[in-house]
Amino acid sequence: MNDIYLDHAATTPVDPVVLQAMIPFFTEKFGNPSSIYRIGQDGRAAIESARLQVARALGSQPGEVLFTSGATESNNLAIAGVLVAARSSYPSANRTHIITTSVEHHAVLHPVEALQDVDISIVPVDSLGQVDPDAIRVAIRPETVLISVMVANNEVGTIQPVREIADIAKEHGILMHTDAVQAAGYLSVDVDDLGVDLLSLSAHKFYGPKGVGILYLRKGTAFTFQQLGGGQEGGRRGGTENVPSIVGMGLALEIAVRDRAVRHSESRDLISALWSQIQERIDGVTLNGPPIKSQNRLPNNLNIRVAGVQGETLLLGLDMLGVAASAGSACTTGNTQPSHVLTAMGLSVEDARSSVRFSTGRTNRFSDLTEAVDALDETVSRVRQFAS
Repeated sequence: MNDIYLDHAATTPVDPVVLQAMIPFFTEKFGNPSSIYRIGQDGRAAIESARLQVARALGSQPGEVLFTSGATESNNLAIAGVLVAARSSYPSANRTHIITTSVEHHAVLHPVEALQDVDISIVPVDSLGQVDPDAIRVAIRPETVLISVMVANNEVGTIQPVREIADIAKEHGILMHTDAVQAAGYLSVDVDDLGVDLLSLSAHKFYGPKGVGILYLRKGTAFTFQQLGGGQEGGRRGGTENVPSIVGMGLALEIAVRDRAVRHSESRDLISALWSQIQERIDGVTLNGPPIKSQNRLPNNLNIRVAGVQGETLLLGLDMLGVAASAGSACTTGNTQPSHVLTAMGLSVEDARSSVRFSTGRTNRFSDLTEAVDALDETVSRVRQFAS
């Protein structure tokens, strides 16, 4: 059996077309883009070309696009940048207030929790992992400066009503940030469609390279930049730019937006087929999150719990049979705690620990699914037999 990769929500392979576009900037076009000579200015031109590609994909102005090392930095920067600016604007206020949800990625929750002298409202979600916009509205205070709600959840694929929440934020003069990492390639990331002031993306989720990301920052947003020590990014983020990766990210996002409708349809068909086969062949399996064909679920996400079987045990068994899947967020591998997303949805610790995530991508075919279910069936049967 060939290895079958079903963890595209964790990371994706670099598109060969994207890789080819990157290679010259590792070799003959290696110059520092801050240099005034031609070989450096070739890099500068490539960065600005990528910025234009990203701006077109987001429906933004090029000057509103900031290149970072990835979505974790973008999320941290968005939160800190808004809070520091708010304190500067209102020095008499001792505290500020942020609203987010209980199912955000740790790249949002941990920076928020680490802030000093900040009040935080963490709004709960329902059993499908979705937040009620009215609950966001109720949480708003006069001192609220930022609302951060992800477009789609990385573990269970739940799509949040970001536009509705953004409209509520706008009514109250509050800035709106969204972590859109899982959305690119499947959903619109147009910032005006979403109604957001800040948006985070990471290239390796849409067939670009690792270690590079985007922070969209709407023009006129009160913001204090954090990374000092150089004039790069118009003085907004010090540090020599990662030219090859920025070039790759610009092209990868352009392709992701161009092919979005096709990829959405293909992914939904693959996941529907995978879920159908699992239901037919394996007893005691329950879906986590919205229904598979729901408009409120990412088309490439399948998160399930298997009664009586630990998720980690399942993953090890699948790996031995050549199938790569995940217990949830790739960023929490090795963490012994159950998924905060699943427990926030009301699952018991036992059920949360019995859950696994499959996420399809461009490299998958329908033939992969049967082999993956064969491996899952074999692993579940072996574990249950051993436990009986």
